[in-house]
Amino acid sequence: MTSPSLRRSAKAPTVRIVHLGLGAFSRSHTAWYTQRSVDGADWGIAAYTGRSRNLPDRLNAQFGVYTLVERDSDGDRPSVVSSVVRAHPGDDLPALMHDLAAPDTAVVTLTITEVGYRLTPSDEPDLDDPSVRADIAGLSAIATGDLALADARPTTAMGRLLLGFEARRRAGGGPLAVLSCDNLPDNGGRLRRGMSSWARNTAPELHRWIMANVAFASSSVDRITPRISDAEEDALRVRFDDLAPVVAEPFSDWVISGEFPAGRPDWESAGARFVDELEPWEARKLWLLNGAHTLLACQGLRRGHATVADAIADPACRAAVDALWDEAESALPDGLDIPAYRDALLSRFENPRIEHRLEQIARDTTTKVRLRIAPVAERERSLDRSAAACAFAFACWIFATEAGMLPSEERPTEARPTKDWVGAVSPALADDADFVHEVERAVHTLANNETATVV
Repeated sequence: MTSPSLRRSAKAPTVRIVHLGLGAFSRSHTAWYTQRSVDGADWGIAAYTGRSRNLPDRLNAQFGVYTLVERDSDGDRPSVVSSVVRAHPGDDLPALMHDLAAPDTAVVTLTITEVGYRLTPSDEPDLDDPSVRADIAGLSAIATGDLALADARPTTAMGRLLLGFEARRRAGGGPLAVLSCDNLPDNGGRLRRGMSSWARNTAPELHRWIMANVAFASSSVDRITPRISDAEEDALRVRFDDLAPVVAEPFSDWVISGEFPAGRPDWESAGARFVDELEPWEARKLWLLNGAHTLLACQGLRRGHATVADAIADPACRAAVDALWDEAESALPDGLDIPAYRDALLSRFENPRIEHRLEQIARDTTTKVRLRIAPVAERERSLDRSAAACAFAFACWIFATEAGMLPSEERPTEARPTKDWVGAVSPALADDADFVHEVERAVHTLANNETATVV
């Protein structure tokens, strides 16, 4: 089976969307929805990576066009996506400033991962991060005239976005919308508060412009897009004559809330939903899909599994996921069709042809536990329930970190009290002696029983 031609069949659309965080997920989701919209031919995307310089070269060699392979248990369905007009490395700052300043640009989308926002839990810039401090200093120097706009070299996504907005402010580019597509609760609100914090005391004119001209929309995104192996990518390149193929599951879901003052694609014609209240849909996805992924990564790696499909087939892992889902479901409102969503998630997790590796999911686990599991535990405890399944998930994270199994988590050099572990993701839970005891009990069980699950 081969895909249709990777050459454009018509003139490339005008760039009206700038995307930060070009990778496999953005191409299987945001670009795919734009392509499928009834007016998609009017909405071209200029996309910027985080760090990669190789991906833009490969995409530009084939005019931004690539093959999306929807991989089901019974076979592959390829299609061509052509909504990406240009691809750039993230540090191509002249191009980024040009695109963000252009009057045609109406929407900025982001898939920069949870840690890419570099914000504290209170949505302030993380000043412990030297890159954040350097970018804030650069922004301040631009505002005072001590640094020319063209000489700025921000390295963070937030710093680069602010640099582009300053270019737009100076060019009189007009209003636009920023749409976060990352797995953060209230992701648009966090971005708005974070950008306001960055700019308020360092670039007051830019801050006023942002508050008057930029709308921050939020969304909940849902499509498993695994990182494929080099060997698999090489095979797909040959099979589809494509330098940059993407593999994703057939399932997709996108729920969006917010205003778009300069217009947007008709994404609902491609299946997206627009709602007034996003929080319940965000929570459904974060707590059920992402929470289960984090649990499976921590528990599955310690039980010797490599992929989500391997782990969910393990009765101990399946029982832990079911228990976590029970607690999450009890904390969610009616009207979200939770039973059907849980059934769909199991089918998606069990798909043996989507090789979603646990090591990929296990990156930045502390942040993920804070966002995906701690909120469920806090709600359960507020209702005077044990939150035992959440406590077990905490224990799996602690156990896996102490064992050095999580790729981006530093293995502690000495024992840490359980209360300190819990406090790293939820001060409220750390002050809850009963919950801390439940986590301690689960850690002890894991240390002494290799088949342990929620008890």
